[in-house]
Amino acid sequence: MSDRVYSSDFLVIGSGLSGLLFSLKAAKHGTVHIITKDRLTESSTARAQGGIAAVVSSEDSIENHIQDTLRVGDGLCHRNIVESIVRAGPERIAELSALGVCFARKEGSDDYELGLEGGHGKRRVLHVKDHTGEDIELALAKQIQSAKDITVFENHMAVNLYAQSNRVYGAYVLDKNTGDVERFSAKVTVLATGGAGRVFLYTSNPDVATGDGIAMAFRAGASVMNLEMVQFHPTLLFHPKIRSFLISEALRGEGAHLLDRDGRRFMPEYHKDAELAPRDVVARAIDNELKKTGADHVWLDISFRDAKFITSRFPQIYETCLKAGIDITKEPIPVVPAAHYMMGGVRVDINGTTDVAGLYAIGETACTGFHGANRLASNSLLEATVTAHNASIAAAKEIKKRITKIEIPPWDPGEATDSDELVVISHLWEEIRRLMINYVGIVRSNKRLIRARNRIDFMTREINEFYWDFRITSDLVELRNIALVAELIIKMARMRKESRGAHYNKDFPEQSSQTVDTIMRKGYDPVS
Repeated sequence: MSDRVYSSDFLVIGSGLSGLLFSLKAAKHGTVHIITKDRLTESSTARAQGGIAAVVSSEDSIENHIQDTLRVGDGLCHRNIVESIVRAGPERIAELSALGVCFARKEGSDDYELGLEGGHGKRRVLHVKDHTGEDIELALAKQIQSAKDITVFENHMAVNLYAQSNRVYGAYVLDKNTGDVERFSAKVTVLATGGAGRVFLYTSNPDVATGDGIAMAFRAGASVMNLEMVQFHPTLLFHPKIRSFLISEALRGEGAHLLDRDGRRFMPEYHKDAELAPRDVVARAIDNELKKTGADHVWLDISFRDAKFITSRFPQIYETCLKAGIDITKEPIPVVPAAHYMMGGVRVDINGTTDVAGLYAIGETACTGFHGANRLASNSLLEATVTAHNASIAAAKEIKKRITKIEIPPWDPGEATDSDELVVISHLWEEIRRLMINYVGIVRSNKRLIRARNRIDFMTREINEFYWDFRITSDLVELRNIALVAELIIKMARMRKESRGAHYNKDFPEQSSQTVDTIMRKGYDPVS
């Protein structure tokens, strides 16, 4: 067990776009420690294919982007937040470009080549072919590696925040290389751990997306908001060996059609915008088609477009599908909906400030109210850049305040021993994820939610016994986190007595006349 304490001005937990951008900016004001439980560049950002939405064309307008975001958010967006983030978009795009992100330009022109995705009334999605997030991640990581006052701790996983009197002073962190739990002390702690897609059996998210930031924040006393709003992406590649590979919405933006097992195009029957309808509409339509026909997937077809265009615009998707034996220039792609993005998260303001002092949350970990009940495509990277920028300004001011120094006590494993029943952990992982996809997925009901609550209660008790009886491992920490996030999603889904955006309950199919956020905090449980 290590006795060392790592101290810094800023402790950043997570290494996606929001965490890395915050770190670069915060390093101008103090020392930064970045904790990442895998490699620096392993994040949901790196898997973002479509791009980042912002108004950079004279044919578009800020007001158009605001209205599209509000419309797709289905009445739950916070308008002041939407206006603030959308207006900040062009400046943040310029900043990313200056940091080395080479967004696609029109041939022979300085104008950006803009994509169109579902819910957008104009082309406004900046991209780097179909691997935008990867390019952003690599560009920022390159800047991080050459920056002064930033230290990166790879293969380190935060276990718990250390809080006293409603202030966070840092975190206990598991060094996955040694198995030791170390102490990281900081004036400001920033959660940028991404989403919680791994709570569900089918997801586009990387293995690291286990809701760690949401779970730690809740245990430390921070409020969480709208966690029932889980966006299912309509088109994940359906293949037995290639897991979690997303087929970008940009294909539908370029004309791709969704077909049933008989080759019939079905989306025009569900929405006037057909394949370009908001994601919740498309995902529910596919779910309904699968249940009607008994099929295990539908088809996405872009093969009628010019082959050269397809391979040039979507090289990563083309190559990955080709490895799976699918030539997308000649045949359709088998796809299914999958958990993709958390609109809910740790409740924060426009600066990423939580209701616990010294604790910030940004990116997908946080809930600003920007996405409402349904995220507009490619708005997530936009929000991440803006909140990272705003949080860096607010946090720089906070470290100048006089903060009582608290020494984090050494990690106490108590009577914990090494477990000889690791198979139980993997079994519980599987059971929770299957429970969530079957009972708390695209279409919900009161009966399903009650059953899910009863089963998660039982599993949570078993997981807590494991946590206290055995020495912790990264799998056990993640299991504890997904169980808590699953419990919160179930409870907040039961709180919402309506259907809105990504939350559809068969027993409450209509929208309520009152638009309210669902909010929970430790010690206050509005549902049993």
